[in-house]
Amino acid sequence: MAQHLYIGSDHAGIELKHAVKDHLRARGLTVTDKGTHVKDSVDYPDFAHPVAEGVLGETDALGILICGSGNGVNITANKHVGIRSALAWSPQVAALARQHNNANILALPARFITTDEALRIVDAYLDATFEGGRHQLRVNKIEAAS
Repeated sequence: MAQHLYIGSDHAGIELKHAVKDHLRARGLTVTDKGTHVKDSVDYPDFAHPVAEGVLGETDALGILICGSGNGVNITANKHVGIRSALAWSPQVAALARQHNNANILALPARFITTDEALRIVDAYLDATFEGGRHQLRVNKIEAAS
Protein backbone atom coordinates (compact mmCIF):
# COMPACT_ATOMS: atom_id res chain seq x y z
CA MET A 1 0.00 0.00 0.00
CA ALA A 2 1.14 3.53 -0.75
CA GLN A 3 2.49 5.52 2.15
CA HIS A 4 2.03 8.86 0.38
CA LEU A 5 -1.20 10.16 -1.06
CA TYR A 6 -1.93 13.28 -3.04
CA ILE A 7 -5.39 14.73 -2.53
CA GLY A 8 -7.33 17.51 -4.22
CA SER A 9 -10.84 18.81 -4.62
CA ASP A 10 -12.88 21.64 -5.98
CA HIS A 11 -15.23 23.76 -3.86
CA ALA A 12 -17.93 21.05 -3.86
CA GLY A 13 -15.55 18.54 -2.31
CA ILE A 14 -13.57 20.66 0.13
CA GLU A 15 -15.35 19.54 3.30
CA LEU A 16 -15.18 15.87 2.34
CA LYS A 17 -11.52 16.34 1.41
CA HIS A 18 -10.70 17.53 4.93
CA ALA A 19 -12.48 14.52 6.46
CA VAL A 20 -10.64 12.14 4.14
CA LYS A 21 -7.28 13.82 4.90
CA ASP A 22 -7.84 13.40 8.63
CA HIS A 23 -8.78 9.76 8.10
CA LEU A 24 -5.69 9.08 5.98
CA ARG A 25 -3.40 10.68 8.54
CA ALA A 26 -5.05 8.62 11.30
CA ARG A 27 -4.06 5.57 9.24
CA GLY A 28 -0.46 6.77 9.42
CA LEU A 29 -0.22 7.95 5.83
CA THR A 30 1.49 11.06 4.53
CA VAL A 31 -0.90 13.35 2.64
CA THR A 32 -0.09 16.22 0.30
CA ASP A 33 -3.06 18.52 -0.26
CA LYS A 34 -3.01 20.13 -3.71
CA GLY A 35 -6.06 22.33 -3.02
CA THR A 36 -8.49 23.91 -3.17
CA HIS A 37 -8.17 25.66 0.14
CA VAL A 38 -11.19 27.94 -0.28
CA LYS A 39 -14.94 27.39 -0.50
CA ASP A 40 -15.29 29.84 -3.38
CA SER A 41 -16.15 28.43 -6.79
CA VAL A 42 -13.02 27.08 -8.50
CA ASP A 43 -12.19 25.01 -11.57
CA TYR A 44 -11.57 21.32 -10.77
CA PRO A 45 -8.83 20.83 -13.41
CA ASP A 46 -6.66 23.26 -11.46
CA PHE A 47 -6.46 20.65 -8.68
CA ALA A 48 -6.84 17.39 -10.60
CA HIS A 49 -3.77 18.04 -12.77
CA PRO A 50 -1.39 18.61 -9.81
CA VAL A 51 -2.64 15.47 -8.07
CA ALA A 52 -2.08 13.42 -11.24
CA GLU A 53 1.38 14.92 -11.70
CA GLY A 54 2.26 14.15 -8.08
CA VAL A 55 1.19 10.51 -8.46
CA LEU A 56 3.16 10.16 -11.68
CA GLY A 57 6.24 11.73 -10.16
CA GLU A 58 6.55 9.38 -7.22
CA THR A 59 6.84 5.60 -7.21
CA ASP A 60 3.97 3.93 -5.32
CA ALA A 61 2.10 7.17 -4.59
CA LEU A 62 -1.67 7.21 -4.95
CA GLY A 63 -4.18 10.02 -5.33
CA ILE A 64 -7.69 10.93 -4.27
CA LEU A 65 -9.73 13.54 -6.11
CA ILE A 66 -13.11 14.90 -5.09
CA CYS A 67 -15.67 17.05 -6.87
CA GLY A 68 -19.45 17.22 -6.89
CA SER A 69 -20.05 14.26 -9.20
CA GLY A 70 -16.52 12.90 -9.31
CA ASN A 71 -16.70 12.94 -13.09
CA GLY A 72 -14.82 16.16 -13.78
CA VAL A 73 -11.77 15.31 -11.71
CA ASN A 74 -11.82 11.74 -13.01
CA ILE A 75 -11.87 12.80 -16.66
CA THR A 76 -9.15 15.38 -16.05
CA ALA A 77 -6.83 12.98 -14.24
CA ASN A 78 -7.22 10.36 -16.96
CA LYS A 79 -5.79 12.79 -19.52
CA HIS A 80 -2.35 12.03 -18.04
CA VAL A 81 -0.52 9.06 -19.57
CA GLY A 82 0.05 6.55 -16.78
CA ILE A 83 -2.90 7.61 -14.65
CA ARG A 84 -5.75 5.20 -14.15
CA SER A 85 -8.34 7.17 -12.21
CA ALA A 86 -11.52 5.40 -11.14
CA LEU A 87 -14.78 6.94 -9.99
CA ALA A 88 -16.17 4.96 -7.05
CA TRP A 89 -19.44 5.33 -5.17
CA SER A 90 -19.20 2.10 -3.16
CA PRO A 91 -16.45 0.16 -1.39
CA GLN A 92 -16.88 -2.71 -3.83
CA VAL A 93 -16.30 -0.51 -6.87
CA ALA A 94 -13.24 1.05 -5.21
CA ALA A 95 -11.72 -2.32 -4.34
CA LEU A 96 -12.25 -3.63 -7.87
CA ALA A 97 -10.65 -0.51 -9.30
CA ARG A 98 -7.43 -1.42 -7.47
CA GLN A 99 -7.70 -5.20 -7.89
CA HIS A 100 -8.55 -5.29 -11.59
CA ASN A 101 -7.54 -1.91 -13.03
CA ASN A 102 -4.58 -0.99 -10.82
CA ALA A 103 -6.19 2.43 -10.34
CA ASN A 104 -3.69 4.92 -8.98
CA ILE A 105 -6.26 7.66 -8.35
CA LEU A 106 -9.64 7.35 -6.67
CA ALA A 107 -12.33 9.89 -7.64
CA LEU A 108 -15.16 10.53 -5.20
CA PRO A 109 -18.57 12.16 -5.86
CA ALA A 110 -19.01 14.49 -2.87
CA ARG A 111 -22.65 15.34 -3.62
CA PHE A 112 -23.74 11.70 -3.78
CA ILE A 113 -22.06 9.99 -0.82
CA THR A 114 -21.92 10.66 2.90
CA THR A 115 -18.67 11.19 4.76
CA ASP A 116 -19.00 7.72 6.35
CA GLU A 117 -19.53 6.15 2.93
CA ALA A 118 -16.52 8.04 1.55
CA LEU A 119 -14.27 6.77 4.33
CA ARG A 120 -15.39 3.18 3.71
CA ILE A 121 -14.72 3.66 0.00
CA VAL A 122 -11.25 5.08 0.71
CA ASP A 123 -10.43 2.18 3.05
CA ALA A 124 -11.58 -0.40 0.50
CA TYR A 125 -9.44 1.27 -2.17
CA LEU A 126 -6.35 1.44 0.03
CA ASP A 127 -6.72 -2.07 1.44
CA ALA A 128 -7.08 -3.70 -1.98
CA THR A 129 -4.09 -4.82 -4.03
CA PHE A 130 -3.66 -5.24 -7.75
CA GLU A 131 -4.15 -8.89 -8.72
CA GLY A 132 -1.98 -8.79 -11.84
CA GLY A 133 -2.23 -11.80 -14.15
CA ARG A 134 -4.95 -11.41 -16.76
CA HIS A 135 -5.67 -7.96 -15.33
CA GLN A 136 -2.10 -6.82 -16.10
CA LEU A 137 -2.66 -7.70 -19.75
CA ARG A 138 -5.72 -5.43 -19.74
CA VAL A 139 -3.92 -2.60 -18.00
CA ASN A 140 -1.15 -2.90 -20.61
CA LYS A 141 -3.78 -2.41 -23.29
CA ILE A 142 -5.04 0.72 -21.55
CA GLU A 143 -1.54 2.17 -21.53
CA ALA A 144 -0.95 1.19 -25.18
CA ALA A 145 -3.81 3.49 -26.25
CA SER A 146 -2.04 6.54 -24.83
